[in-house]
Parts: sequence; C-alpha cells; structure tokens
Amino acid sequence: MRKLRARWSVLADRVDASTPAGRDRTVDALRAFAILGVVLGHWLVTALTTTADGGLSTTSPLSRMPWLAPVSWVFQTLAVFFLVGGHLAARGHAAARERGVPYGAWVGQRLSRLFRPVAAVLAVWAVAGAGMLLGGAEQKTVHALLRLVLSPLWFLLVFAALTAATPLVARVNPLWPLAVVAGVDVWRFGQGGPEWVGWVNVAAGWLVPYTLGAAWSRGAFARRTPAALLLGGGAAGTAALVLWGGYPASMVGVPGAEVSNLNPPTLAAAAFGLAQCGLALLLREPVARAMRRPRVWAAVALANLSAMTIFLWHQTAMMAVTTLGMLAPADLPGLHTVPDSPLWIPARLLWLPVFAAALAVCWSAFRAYEQARRPRRGTGAPSRTVAGSAVPTSGRPAAEEVITHA
Repeated sequence: MRKLRARWSVLADRVDASTPAGRDRTVDALRAFAILGVVLGHWLVTALTTTADGGLSTTSPLSRMPWLAPVSWVFQTLAVFFLVGGHLAARGHAAARERGVPYGAWVGQRLSRLFRPVAAVLAVWAVAGAGMLLGGAEQKTVHALLRLVLSPLWFLLVFAALTAATPLVARVNPLWPLAVVAGVDVWRFGQGGPEWVGWVNVAAGWLVPYTLGAAWSRGAFARRTPAALLLGGGAAGTAALVLWGGYPASMVGVPGAEVSNLNPPTLAAAAFGLAQCGLALLLREPVARAMRRPRVWAAVALANLSAMTIFLWHQTAMMAVTTLGMLAPADLPGLHTVPDSPLWIPARLLWLPVFAAALAVCWSAFRAYEQARRPRRGTGAPSRTVAGSAVPTSGRPAAEEVITHA
C-alpha cells in the first residue's frame, strides 16, 4: 500500500508540473464532477431485476420509494456538463478563428472526440445483442439491456448538435431558450397540446446551460452576483414548480410516471439546471484551491482523459456484474432484488465498488478510442495532448498522459 501511494504521489507531481500555469483546472473539475454524477446516479436509480422466466427487466427505486427523489437532485448533473461544454466550445471556437482555423476543421476535430468512443460501444453491443438473440435469450431481456446502453446516447447527440451550432448560439441570451421551454410546457400541460411538441425542449432545455457556458467564456460571471442570482432564482423556481405547478419532484425519469422532468426536459428541469449552474459557478474558487493539490488534480485529469469512455461503458459494467451474478443460486440483494424496501439501499451501495471494478476493465479495453494520437513535431513518434502540450507516448507510462484537450 505504501508503494502504491508513493507511486501515485510521484505521478501526481509529474502531472501537476506538466500542466501549464494558465490552465483553468476548475473547468476540468466541473466536467469530471458532472460525469461522475451521471454514472453514480444511473447505478443508484436503475435496477435490473430477474423475471419469472429467467430474464431481466428494468425498474427504479424511485418508482417504489418516491421519498428518494432528493437523490436525483444530487446526481442529475447534466446541466453542469452542458455549462462546461458551452464554455469550452465558445472559447475554443474563438481561439480557432484567431488562428485562422476554418469552421469545418474545428468542428470536425471536436466531434471526432465524441464519436470515436461511441462507434466502439455500438459495434460491441451490435455483436453482443445479436449473439444473445442467437443464443436463445428472451427478446425483452435483450431489449432491456440495449435500451440501458443506448438511451444515454441521446444527450451526446444533443451535445454534438449544440457544439456544431456554437457559432450561431454562442451569443444567444439564455432567457430565449428558457422562454421556449416555458412556452412549450404551457402548451403541453396547460392548453392540452400534442405530446410531440415537448421534444422541442430537448434542444431548448439544454441550450439554456450551454449558452450560460458561452456567456461564462466571455466573462459574464467574473463577479459572484450573477451566479448567486442563478442559484437563488433557479432554486426558488424549481421549488415553486414542484410544490404548486404539478411537476414531479424527481429530476430524472421514473418508470411508470405520467410526466418526466428529463425526457423531454421540462421547465422544472431547466430551472433546476439554472440553480446547478449557479452553484457550480459560485464554487469556482474553492474548487480551484482544491485543484492546486497535485493528487486531487491528477485524479481529476485521469477522469477527464477518459470521460466519454467512462460515460459510455458504465451501464455495460453494471449489466455485466448483474448478469454474472445470475450464476448464483439465488437472487443477490441489491443486485437482482426488487428495490421496494429501504434495506435495498445499503445493499446497493455495497455493489458500487464491484461496478467500478467492472468499469475499470471496460476502461482499460476501450480507452484508446477516446485518446487520439497525433504525430509529434520533428519525429515519427506518436504523442497525446497533455495539459495543452504534446508529450510522446513512448518511454513513459500511459497513466502520465492524463490531461484532456481544452
């Protein structure tokens, strides 16, 4: 154990020393927090239970224990992800224009970072799904598993579309998409409008934090007052909408619920996102202080290097553990059992390290699809971007290449 700590300390010091002084580590920390929130949230509020015919079906503790709704307030962190994404995309596009980089080259590079790891997970699950069906697995079981893998990809499609539209939306006032969300909800819920109109909010709802991030890149939140107003106004609006507006308290979808705050996003989800973004912006200074600690910063950098790999494979890790657990002679508490009792919660928490270990296996197998290589100047040796500078991959442990692209 001491040797591991010593090696980690040495690695953390080297990562810290290789990071340019001007890098905003807070941005990386917020992105890592957002991904971690999504992963833990899915592991806690998604359950695969065994069926009478030996298959698997999906359920959620939120549908059977609605008093757990506050858990979704902690782990539904997509607004922070879009906030950071808008900030980085607006800043990156502005820098590209200054360097004379054409729009096509800029957007192609950014989108390739998203879709290279997506192609890997789609290919693996296409083969796995076909294999399960040919092996005699129940169609509803395969459908349940594929839905868990593929359903989170919707947010990547939205994120990619907003990234591509950055030159058009970077200077949009966040109040405009917020007004669209409000108008759609009034039409849907107040005027009996068609359900399909709610899908307008898939773009408008996430455009709110994305444009806040773009405003952040222009210095709109240099003072704390605007962020405090976001936090206070968003929290008050969310509370009013839940208490008196008829919106669900859960900020994630709940199986069997009549209305979902997330699918598509509602005004309550948008207001909650404003509060989350305000809080994230207010916490920049203490987060920046924490990021000056080499060990903390190295952990954040590692998470950012494989953020998409972690996101894309975390459901697969959970399903792999659940499926292998079916080899046991009886249903395992917290893994296969129905989440209808408070006792399910501590049992589930005990499985989180096992899920993490399975995710580590997936990470080691597929992280290369996210970490693009590029030739180093003057040599043929491949390199990767480390804290904004090119570092050769040969001659150093791969774990040292831990800083993501800005």
